[in-house]
Amino acid sequence: MPAELTSAPVSERETHSTTGRCPIDHHPYAVQKTARTSEPVGVPILRDAEGVWHVRGHEEARAILRSPDTKQSGFKAELIERLPRAMNLPILYQEGKPHQQQRKQTARFFTPKAVSANYRRLMETLSDQFVADLQSARRADLSRLSLALAVRVAAEIIGLTNSRRPGMEKRLAVFFAMEPGDLSWRPSALLRYLRGQTQIAAFYLLDVRPAIKARRRQPREDVISHLIAQGYRDSEILTECVTYGAAGMITTREFISVATWHLLEQPALRARYLVAPEAERHAMLEEILRLEPVVGHLYRRATADLQIESNGGQVTIAEGDLIDVHIYAVNADEAVVGEQPLALCPGRELHADRVAPSVMGFGDGQHRCPGSYVAIQETDIFLRLLLALDGLRIECAPTLSWNELVTGYELRDFMLALD
Repeated sequence: MPAELTSAPVSERETHSTTGRCPIDHHPYAVQKTARTSEPVGVPILRDAEGVWHVRGHEEARAILRSPDTKQSGFKAELIERLPRAMNLPILYQEGKPHQQQRKQTARFFTPKAVSANYRRLMETLSDQFVADLQSARRADLSRLSLALAVRVAAEIIGLTNSRRPGMEKRLAVFFAMEPGDLSWRPSALLRYLRGQTQIAAFYLLDVRPAIKARRRQPREDVISHLIAQGYRDSEILTECVTYGAAGMITTREFISVATWHLLEQPALRARYLVAPEAERHAMLEEILRLEPVVGHLYRRATADLQIESNGGQVTIAEGDLIDVHIYAVNADEAVVGEQPLALCPGRELHADRVAPSVMGFGDGQHRCPGSYVAIQETDIFLRLLLALDGLRIECAPTLSWNELVTGYELRDFMLALD
């Protein structure tokens, strides 16, 4: 990389559109780290022998995720459908008008203006504290720091601020680390079910119920207060808290770790990040998310016959068919993201209308992640402090595994040290 590009902000003159190449010199580390499998190229949509549709093209994926004739099928959605109809479904599993209304009513918690006004100070205070702890100890496990940060911020938005005992992040981590499985009479399945119920009971008794009691006495501007005003029962609020916990805590934790991993291994990119204005830093983080989407697959089921345009023709997905949207492949569709799709390339030109720099790292359509700005701002605030530390280095690269429930990666034992 030319010396003048190591610390100067990315300008339009340095992007693909004018130079024909990425403005970042691609060090060997600047490639995708977390993909579980190698995705086939040039196969935007196909149906396998079991009847499942696999979608890897961007336009095909966008049409499906935005279609009113599909419904949520991932995250154990079909298991949730067995709940009594009298229950309010969690927002993740709602469809149609009920989902639209709930998204509209809760949007006020997640707008950029609300996030900056209500939670930025907390993000800064927590980041200062965790970075100071690292400076004092001279080493730390980033996977633990990122979990603590993500849980504290999400808890404030949700309203989980009255826990009877410290350690909510540990209780949630244990619960989400458990392997999902269908309930059966096999001893192993029953034991897994009982362990999960024990963990969820602890979360309810120690974290959720105290928050509900406090907000019944004095409502606040948070999700639990909103749900109480909507007439939700305690069991329904618990389910929503678990849903928001997975979406707002677990995924952000992994993103903070993977972004740090990339930026620490690339000195030029780290230097650029530290001097760039906020908009550019956010775009850099979204490019990392494009390359390393925390949720690797999104599943939908067709509720009517779908006609999808692909490669100049039409494909018919029959009502009832299961659809697997491969986010890694969609985010690497060269027709949209250009050349070197598996390289980290801030400033890349996108060849489609109204496409986010993260492409589908936050999903798309009516179920697109509402907390996208929370995740980006929180990560940015923490990384600006962390990466500014002199002598910061990776002592031990993280171990990589996968969470089957969210179909995403997990980074653990990520040891950082100060020289």
